[in-house]
Amino acid sequence: MPYVTVKMLEGRSEEQKKNLCEKVAKTVAETTGAPVENVTVFIEEMSKNHYAPGGKRFSDK
Repeated sequence: MPYVTVKMLEGRSEEQKKNLCEKVAKTVAETTGAPVENVTVFIEEMSKNHYAPGGKRFSDK
């Protein structure tokens, strides 16, 4: 049973997240041979206040 975690900044639509899950699950299934119904995709959305590459928060840009 493959598990995939996608970490990304908040702000994408529900439709975008739905499409992402479907495509990631399909690709993992094709690559690993696992049935697509056994692939679990987790989306972890990060607040722009909690992400700071180079010490600069995205919310401050």
